[in-house]
Amino acid sequence: MSNGGLAPLRRIRWGLVWLVTFIYQNVMANLAVAALVVLRPRLRIRSGIVHVPLDLKTDAGITMLAHSITLIPGTMTVDVAPDRSHLLVHVLALDDPAATVNEIKRTLERPIRGFLE
Repeated sequence: MSNGGLAPLRRIRWGLVWLVTFIYQNVMANLAVAALVVLRPRLRIRSGIVHVPLDLKTDAGITMLAHSITLIPGTMTVDVAPDRSHLLVHVLALDDPAATVNEIKRTLERPIRGFLE
């Protein structure tokens, strides 16, 4: 028996995982940015740019990830490498670059890969 019948269900599941994760990340980032700006306005914020290696291969997947990152407060996709191997992402409060990259890949890229590819 073919798994072709399960593919649409798997894509729907990954789409829902991405949506719930995106909403959660968005709410938490809004609260974190508000806390930085309102509650601790004099706090020295260490921002920076990280390279996020891409496992996504399609234009749709890379675009969806780049926009998802930009729509979350405190992060912004700055550029896509010409060879499409990574994204450059500006992070407002960059404490641990490796953890930030891992979180983006785990919470955003992985569900997008499951949904689109």
